[in-house]
Amino acid sequence: MTSVVRLSAPAKINLGLEVLGRRPDGFHALATVYQEIALADELEFRPDADLRLEAEGDPTPPGEENLVVRAARALAAAAGIAPRATIRLTKRIPSRAGLGGGSSDAATTLLGLDRLWGTAVGAARLREIAARLGSDVPFFLTGGTAFGHRRGECVHRLPPVPELGLVLIAPYAGLSTPEVFRAGAFALTPPRNCNIMRRFAHYQRTGDGLSELVHNDLQVPAERLLPEIQDWRYRLQGLGATCAALSGSGSAVFGLFPAVEIATRAAGSLRGQARVFATAVVRRDPGAAAARD
Repeated sequence: MTSVVRLSAPAKINLGLEVLGRRPDGFHALATVYQEIALADELEFRPDADLRLEAEGDPTPPGEENLVVRAARALAAAAGIAPRATIRLTKRIPSRAGLGGGSSDAATTLLGLDRLWGTAVGAARLREIAARLGSDVPFFLTGGTAFGHRRGECVHRLPPVPELGLVLIAPYAGLSTPEVFRAGAFALTPPRNCNIMRRFAHYQRTGDGLSELVHNDLQVPAERLLPEIQDWRYRLQGLGATCAALSGSGSAVFGLFPAVEIATRAAGSLRGQARVFATAVVRRDPGAAAARD
């Protein structure tokens, strides 16, 4: 057992997201390309006589509602030990924005406490625990670029995309994921073939077609609920974004730029009008170790 563990919990965007139909369990079948980005929360883990969560930054759900607490208890139960640690969470990723902040915090808690407690439950067991916590949580165990399917919890690592700058705009109004799905009436959508991997393979092979790859089936219903999303997309394109789209179920919008310097200049002209972040994609070798650094 070590005395302290500090880890970053990165955000993600969805380079592409297709809703393939309603599953018998009530969830929707998805196909998505996840992409880790450099914007991140920070977590610190220390031994304690009990389980405590200290949070600063954006508001977080209290007590047992928090995914960090649920992740800690789930790992302790799997290892057959008492959950004893102080977890300090510094929030930088906006919530209710489709950026996976809560899911990333949960995955990072599994990785951090596995090291702190020396549980060594193994990568496969961590993936099982992560999938029970939420559909996006397994992706954050490895990060990088990955294909997700079923509810998004089945993850396969992909070759990294090129170095790209990124501008994120997070409207002050968040969106509820169930509400966005209801607005899209996806229960009436029959299952169809997944096109996202064909698009990604073409992009990887040729370097062309990024704007075709970047597509989100949830964008239209999200814009019905929050019309400013469309306005932000158009503004990002006007500032030179190669493409701009909704991330996840929103409400955050991202624009991709050829370089971080260009993204930083674009973000500077938007600050003060919403929560704006200039950042970059995170590239990871798909053949590297399974657990995120």
